[in-house]
Amino acid sequence: MVKSSRFWDRAARKYAAAPIADMTAYDYTLGRMRERLRPTDRVLEIGCGTASTALQLAPSVGHYLATDYSAAMVEIGRAKCAEAGLSNLEVAQASLDDGRLPGGQFDVILALNMLHLADDPAAAIAQIRDRLAPGGLFISKTACLCGPWRLMWPAVSLMRAIGKAPPVHFFSPGWLEGTVRAAGFDILESGDFPKRPPRRFIVARRR
Repeated sequence: MVKSSRFWDRAARKYAAAPIADMTAYDYTLGRMRERLRPTDRVLEIGCGTASTALQLAPSVGHYLATDYSAAMVEIGRAKCAEAGLSNLEVAQASLDDGRLPGGQFDVILALNMLHLADDPAAAIAQIRDRLAPGGLFISKTACLCGPWRLMWPAVSLMRAIGKAPPVHFFSPGWLEGTVRAAGFDILESGDFPKRPPRRFIVARRR
């Protein structure tokens, strides 16, 4: 995790300036998330990057805590939050297992484009369940690099060795959905947005 955070610290400025690759898919899933949120919700986002999505969703909820373990990402996110003037949005440096998250349970937890980058995706999903109130929602969007996408593995390994890429897990949408269900969730909706490379969007409810 420490090595990965260093990668994202170095990449933060370039990441913040990069355009969204598929705006149609992004806007669609953003709309689906908004429809699930309530004005009273207490929301946690894990791996928020520079808080671009948090800025879009925070006006729909009671309180939104956007977190990332990269200090550089958080610095940029805080500046964007201050500029937007959203009093219910907090951007903080934290992760699921570093002890810096506030106590209590959340109504909604978002993990967008980060589960395939987690040290242990299954463990992360289990930790998310434990931080959700009963009946709470887990919303994720995850690159599922299975099948022909596994051919990328040698190149990714080489890039990781020279510090040009973070750790990446290659798994299928079926594995991901099975892991979410096994952790104690019922899946309410799912789909790939975009389809290539596939990014599985899942809305799940804690049992």
